[in-house]
Amino acid sequence: MNRIAESPASGAMLNELGMAKAAAMIASGRITSESLVRACLDRIAVREDAVRAWAALNADYALAQALECDRGPARGPLHGVPVGIKDVLDTADLPTQMGSPIYAGHQSGLDASCVAMLRAAGAVILGKTVTCELAGVAPGATRNPQDLERTPGGSSSGSGAAVADRMVPLALGTQTGGSVLRPASFCGVFGFKPTYNIVNRAGLKFAAENLDTIGLLARELDDIALCFGVLTNQVLPLRAELRAPRIGVCHTYLWDKAQLETRAALAHATRLASAAGATVEHFDLPPHFARLTETRETINNVERARSLAWDYACHRAQLSPQMTHTIELGHAISGKEYDAALHFADQCRRALDQTFDRFDILLAPCVNGEAPSGLAYAGDPSFQGLWTLLQVPTMSVPAIRGPHGMPVGVQVIAKRYSDRALLDVARWLVLNAGIDGQKGIADIPDAELTDN
Repeated sequence: MNRIAESPASGAMLNELGMAKAAAMIASGRITSESLVRACLDRIAVREDAVRAWAALNADYALAQALECDRGPARGPLHGVPVGIKDVLDTADLPTQMGSPIYAGHQSGLDASCVAMLRAAGAVILGKTVTCELAGVAPGATRNPQDLERTPGGSSSGSGAAVADRMVPLALGTQTGGSVLRPASFCGVFGFKPTYNIVNRAGLKFAAENLDTIGLLARELDDIALCFGVLTNQVLPLRAELRAPRIGVCHTYLWDKAQLETRAALAHATRLASAAGATVEHFDLPPHFARLTETRETINNVERARSLAWDYACHRAQLSPQMTHTIELGHAISGKEYDAALHFADQCRRALDQTFDRFDILLAPCVNGEAPSGLAYAGDPSFQGLWTLLQVPTMSVPAIRGPHGMPVGVQVIAKRYSDRALLDVARWLVLNAGIDGQKGIADIPDAELTDN
């Protein structure tokens, strides 16, 4: 077994290490990259038939990278640590098949910008994680590791499941509606969608170019800060002292769609934050923001129809009915309607910027509820999608367990380009307020649910 030899009493398996801890142990010589990668591959060998998180995996290739790391000098802060890559991002040495038969066996021969930056920082590219078809809504084969009869969410299905099942410490995802935060919430990990376009998107197969954002899924917040720093050429040291934040609790205009467990998650997080010293105030979005969900759909449909013009023209029979329907909806939208949607979204972004004069972050519902049963539907993206359209940085933080024992997250939102502030407040919520995702819904007092 690949245990931490220096800490046998901990009983920790190497595949359970977070990215930052693993990188530090490799740097100090306590473990090797090879032993870490082998531990992850061993976990995959045991669990992959059940979870089905990986679209492309080459154990020899992964181990060759690890051995190269162990033989050579440290290349950067991620030296020797494995990562998973969502299968809509190009990788030079692995196929990028995008969950579509149109791209079966496709290999671009180059790395996406984000993948190249991870390699330059020393990361080992472990494999490609399953995506819904072309980062859309038609699911792949991945199952939720918390309950194999439930969806892991989409479209970054494999990334969420692989991280949650301790197959890899961190994986890249992409979000056009809710494709990072929803799998994170459903699988019980942290999901971070940065400010729109702050992570370079070269080498990403576009779904909708005004929405697509490269994000991160991990079991530990420090890992997200470390990897995000690499991808944005920043040093994000951990702050020892974090002041209690000013929090706006925002139910949003979608509150009627929130199931009991989502209401309980927000109530629980709000109570803990207030008890830990945060200034908490309820905040309502302006009434006209209720058009954001419809606006996002308009932009999404038009831009998917344009980005998949070749696929639709030449390989229509190989597209799913869901994707064909989306493209045809996009074709039916006039240029005038599309321009109006872009203009409205930009107006709302500017209006929201002013909100953050009062708050450090907003706390909002992340998902409707627990991961739905079955694998045919990856879940409703609306609670995440409105913030994706607004281009703000957002994060899913595990908050509680729902009535079936499944994870339910809360969504933390910051001002555009305030990604560092978001990471700091999320860390405060976990370390100071004690939001850890372990409480069950039965532990939430009825009075809190009534108040929320």
